[in-house]
Amino acid sequence: MENLFGDTFDLDGEEAEVAVFADVILPVPIPKMFTYRIPRSLEKAIGIGYRVIVQFGRKKVLTGIIGKVHQKPPQAYEAKPILEILDEQPVVNPLQIKFWSWMAEYYCCHIGEVMNAALPSGLKLNSESKIQLNPEFDQQTSSFPIDEREQVILDALTQKDELAYEDCGKLLGLKSAHRIIKSLVLKEAILVYEQVREKYSPKVENFIRLKEPYASSKAELEKLFNTISKKPKQEEVLLKYLQEIPVFQNSTKNENGLNKKVFSEAGCSTSSLKTLVKNEVLEEFKVIKSRFEQIPSKDLEIELAPFQKEGLEKIKNQFESKQTVLLHGITGSGKTEIYIELIKEVLESGSQVLLLLPEIALTTQIVARLQKVFGSKMGIFHSKYSDNERVEVWQGVLSGRFSFVVGVRSSIFLPFDSLGLVIIDEEHEPSFKQFDPAPRFQARDAAIMLAWLHQAKTLLGTATPSFESYYNAKNQKYGYVPLNKRFGEAQLPEFVMADILADKKKNLLKLDFTRILREKIQEALNQQEQVLIFQNRRGYAPFTSCDECGWIPECEQCDVSLTYHQYSKEMRCHYCGFKDKVPQSCVACGSNKISTIGMGTERIEESLSLLFPEARVGRMDLDTTRSKYAYQKILEDFGAGNLDILVGTQMITKGLDFDKVTVVGIVDADRILHFPDFRSGERAFQQITQVAGRAGRRNRRGSVIIQSRRPDHFVFDQVFKGDYANFYLTEMSERQRFFYPPFVKNIKVTIKHKESQIAQKAANHLANLIKDIQVKKIVLGPEKSLIGKIKNQYLFDLLIKLDKTGNVPALFKLELRRCLEELNFQKDFKSVRIVVDVDPY
Repeated sequence: MENLFGDTFDLDGEEAEVAVFADVILPVPIPKMFTYRIPRSLEKAIGIGYRVIVQFGRKKVLTGIIGKVHQKPPQAYEAKPILEILDEQPVVNPLQIKFWSWMAEYYCCHIGEVMNAALPSGLKLNSESKIQLNPEFDQQTSSFPIDEREQVILDALTQKDELAYEDCGKLLGLKSAHRIIKSLVLKEAILVYEQVREKYSPKVENFIRLKEPYASSKAELEKLFNTISKKPKQEEVLLKYLQEIPVFQNSTKNENGLNKKVFSEAGCSTSSLKTLVKNEVLEEFKVIKSRFEQIPSKDLEIELAPFQKEGLEKIKNQFESKQTVLLHGITGSGKTEIYIELIKEVLESGSQVLLLLPEIALTTQIVARLQKVFGSKMGIFHSKYSDNERVEVWQGVLSGRFSFVVGVRSSIFLPFDSLGLVIIDEEHEPSFKQFDPAPRFQARDAAIMLAWLHQAKTLLGTATPSFESYYNAKNQKYGYVPLNKRFGEAQLPEFVMADILADKKKNLLKLDFTRILREKIQEALNQQEQVLIFQNRRGYAPFTSCDECGWIPECEQCDVSLTYHQYSKEMRCHYCGFKDKVPQSCVACGSNKISTIGMGTERIEESLSLLFPEARVGRMDLDTTRSKYAYQKILEDFGAGNLDILVGTQMITKGLDFDKVTVVGIVDADRILHFPDFRSGERAFQQITQVAGRAGRRNRRGSVIIQSRRPDHFVFDQVFKGDYANFYLTEMSERQRFFYPPFVKNIKVTIKHKESQIAQKAANHLANLIKDIQVKKIVLGPEKSLIGKIKNQYLFDLLIKLDKTGNVPALFKLELRRCLEELNFQKDFKSVRIVVDVDPY
């Protein structure tokens, strides 16, 4: 038997002995692992966690991970052989596979989808179609005529063993050569196959060293200089090398060589360097280098305040009996210093530590502080890193180079084998939730499970706990440690309500800014202090509208209005990325009276520049932070005092610490407060408290000005008092009354289809199937989603509120999978897409 790679397998010889099989996790949405036969030649080199190449179906070649090795052949199909093993050591450990299995079961997805999310794309392989001549094809005897363009391909294949699809197009001067390739395949002139290549490539740098006999003999070196004395450029290259590398004092340095780029940076002749290498005076060689700068750790003594020391001891005491502890510390209480002390102790014991952060923006400041303490033993893992950088962190954890990792939600998938502590900073943050694609996990909850699998401890840190975590602490499931003081001389800020409607009536509202907020900003600028302005919407304006008839430009593919972006001069959909020109006239009535409604961060930035022309204004939102180091650059500029005012979305609300910020303005608090979500009150309390915590971080009291049309709302009163406990009790009574988390478990099922009627019909049918599941539950819907169409797909939602007691959730999920299979089995609903989201909000 021959596989796609041309290898042959002697099946008769192998069947004579007991066959060994492997269950392989594949990156496809199927509910189980697939079983493959391990060839005798690979048996000793294979095991759990190795990457392998397998054939899936007739044409696909996929990379999978070995999940289990056994001797039980599959009953439903004949096991195909594993084609190739890619690793000398496993890249995934058994604990990870156990974690993936739990995640697939808990979040109602497939283990292949979890694997796809877990592995950095640099560790996955991609298939690329290639063509080669069919060895059995003879053009002289073939009954099929070959035209001119087909002949060009065949002639090229006599010169080269293989061609890629795109190469064929270039040869023929066509965008696509698919039709011609298809014709050659039908004429049996060529074979199409998949060539699998690995994406990851290590960082390689070129080095130069002095060859023998010149490296060990001064006499030979002097002769060499006499020879090249009339070639000053070659002499310059050699002198530069000897200046950097003292070959006779330290032969090891010569062995290690000198980076080639040193010569170009010094202005040495490239051609002279090549000549010296060609004449075997110098030798060029390659060295694999880390993409991460080697930073030495410093033995910094961190002086904890008495209340911090007390908090640290309480955490340790709670860890004696509790797996998870909630550290409830007000903004500015110095939680990071407590984290550092705990991390030090765990690393000294030989275990690993994961510090989970909700936003990449947070990593810039906290990483700088942590690197001073932990140096190069600390790895950083987030989505702005390239594929190659992410693979290096993965391999650094595998090899033990990184025993401590700071990362965003995807870092829970790293190959830890001895976690001792997981810290989740800002544990309340909604950005810990992954919405698309599957697995749609909550990183905080998944990290707690990961810690449990490792028998590690978990610390949840926040100034405004999520109600779920606070509920668990109140019910003794988690330990609880409060920190109610700010570090050093820092004082809690002064809160000021600014009534938008009152100022509007008195004609005091200018460019959406109330009088009091304008005055406070001016006061800060006069004293060379800094200002943060928060608005939870990017773009220039949420939408544009016709003043005559009320027409609003909407996305062609989604049921949402287009957001106006002034800098790029376009209308943009924030759901599917659709872009359009800014309308000059109304398409409904023809009027040219088009106005922008509402305000985004772009418009606020422009307004501030007009109100305070002397101020240097910057903006931090998704549009300004798309590049890799954009976060860092903006924050460095602000921290260095190069900006006076920073406007931003929720990125600026948490974890940032700037000495000179004394004024924080929340431009439109109503937008946070009146969002259609049962958590809107909780989110508003958290966001306002968090952004307020950026004000007055040192010895000067800061001011927080909140602009609202409802200044008498009870949430504002609770924020001003800092009365989290009372606010929690008020909100929880409502949640208990109307069956919302944490008293029930929510599961949202979204049904999608390009035709509204089919989507609705499938949703109704699924709702009836779910209602028949015999567990204690409430089924709401189906109803049209809040945004009823996205990317030309119509959406309908079902919300299930599940009793949390016993094994009700697990039983329901098992039955739900059966219902989905039954729905998908029906001919009318085969093209319907269904998304299951556990803990959706």
